[in-house]
Amino acid sequence: MAPVKENISSHKYFFLVGFGELGELRPFLFIPFSLMFVVSLFANSLLVYVIVSQRSLHSPMYILIASMACIDLSLPVFFVPHMLLSFLFDWRGISLGACLVQMYFVHLLGAFQSTLLLWMALDRYFAICTPLYYQEQMALAKFLKFVIPLFIRNMFVVLVVVSLAGKLPFCLRNVINHCFCEHMALVELACGSTIINSVAGLITVFSVPVTDFFLITASYTVIFSSVLSSGKASAKALHTCVTHIVVMTVSLTIILTAFLSYRIRNSLPTAIRIFFSIMYLLFPSFFNPIIYGIRTTEIRQHILKTLKI
Repeated sequence: MAPVKENISSHKYFFLVGFGELGELRPFLFIPFSLMFVVSLFANSLLVYVIVSQRSLHSPMYILIASMACIDLSLPVFFVPHMLLSFLFDWRGISLGACLVQMYFVHLLGAFQSTLLLWMALDRYFAICTPLYYQEQMALAKFLKFVIPLFIRNMFVVLVVVSLAGKLPFCLRNVINHCFCEHMALVELACGSTIINSVAGLITVFSVPVTDFFLITASYTVIFSSVLSSGKASAKALHTCVTHIVVMTVSLTIILTAFLSYRIRNSLPTAIRIFFSIMYLLFPSFFNPIIYGIRTTEIRQHILKTLKI
C-alpha cells in the first residue's frame, strides 16, 4: 500500500499534450488560434467601449450585450495564452492547483455565456410582450430576481464539480490529453471511482446550458406568438431577437457537440474531440461581438463612427 500512496501524492503536476498526434505540425496551430484570440480581444473590447461611452446605448438590452462582451473578453484569457505558449514553445506543464483554478474560471465563465443569453431572452420578452411594463420589469431591483438565482446556481454547480475533481487521487498518469484543464480530461486520469464526478458533470450540463436552452426556447416561442398575433408593429423589435437566436443556436450547437464527443469518443478522433472542446469556449468569444456589431444597427453605427469608417 505504501508505494501506491507515494504515487498518489506525487501527481501534483500535469502535462497538457493536446494535438500531440500532429507532431511537427502542432506549432502551426499557433497561427489560427492566436488570430482568433486577438480578434476576440479587439472586437469585445471595442464593443464594451462603444456601449459604455455612448449614453444612447445605456439601455438594459445594450448593457446585457456589454456584459456578454465582458465574459467573452475574460474567458479566453484563462486558457488561450497558456495554450499558445504550448504550441509555440512546447510549454505543457501545469500544477494541479493552477489546473483547478483554470478549470473553475473556464467553466464558470462558460456557464455565464449561456445564462446571459437567457437574460437577453427575458429582456426581449418584456420589451415585446409587456412593453408598457418594460421599464418597471427591467429596473435593477426587479431584474435582480432573475439574475441572482442563476448567478448562485452557476457559482455553486461549478464549485462542486471542481471541488470533487480536486479530491480525486491521480495515481495513474499525469498526462492530460487536452490543451487546457477540461473537467473530464482531468477526471479520466484518476485511479479511484469517478462515477460521482461523471454524474456531477451531467447534472451541471443539464442544470445550466440545457435548462437555459429550454427557458430561452420557451421565451422566444411566446415572443414569436405575440409578434404573429400583433402583425407588423413588432417586426422591428423582432430583429434583435433573431440576432440572439443566431448566437444561441451556434453556441449551444458547439457546446452539445463538445459534450457528446466525450460520450462517443470511440467514434471520434481525439484531435476532433479536443478541437470542439476548445471551440465551444473560444468561438463564441470570437463570433458574438462580430454578430452583435453587424446585426445591431445602433451598435454598428457607433462602431463605424468610432473607427471613422
